[in-house]
Amino acid sequence: MIELGLKFTVAYLIGSILGSLLVGQVQGGIDIRKLGSRNAGGTNALRTQGKTFAFWVMLIDVGKGVLPVLVLPQLEIPGIGIDTQVSRELVIFAVGFGAILGHIYPLWHDFCGGKGGATAAGVICVVAPEVAFLVIPIWFVVVLVTRYVGLATMSVVVGASVYIGATQLPQQIELFVFSIMVAVLILYTHRENIKRMRQGTESRTEIIRLGR
Repeated sequence: MIELGLKFTVAYLIGSILGSLLVGQVQGGIDIRKLGSRNAGGTNALRTQGKTFAFWVMLIDVGKGVLPVLVLPQLEIPGIGIDTQVSRELVIFAVGFGAILGHIYPLWHDFCGGKGGATAAGVICVVAPEVAFLVIPIWFVVVLVTRYVGLATMSVVVGASVYIGATQLPQQIELFVFSIMVAVLILYTHRENIKRMRQGTESRTEIIRLGR
């Protein structure tokens, strides 16, 4: 269990590195938490800084989900090693969830981060690539039709859980539980988006027309 806890913590710390603030520093000290919706995620980066800035932000934030899941579960930590009593699947899902939590509540940035969508996408691409292959196109379709990025993100995480539940139970119960946990977390982080959509005040993103 020491291995599990330590790797979860490392994944959380990796997740706490915010792509928007890293790119913002390179671009002259831009802090998008003071601009637009004041959220440190890719959508606010796109709206306030344009496509190029948002591309690098998304690349970093997705990578934070990919890297821990690929590297940490099989990494032998000196003095601790691999705990054979803990399944690798549990370690994989723990570090994936830790990375997402880090992005949302980053230790390095006063626990004020993004909404977790990009990092969750990175994790899903590794733990269930066939699911990612099916649901990521849904994200683009929802964005193009509604221009609500938040709605697209929520649709994807809920859709992934439904798909896993319908096609991979009971064999993949751990994956199903993980997908439910991620969906609940992402819905929670988008609670204000849900409220604004119900009120008709949610901002729409013109992805095709945004420049830079």
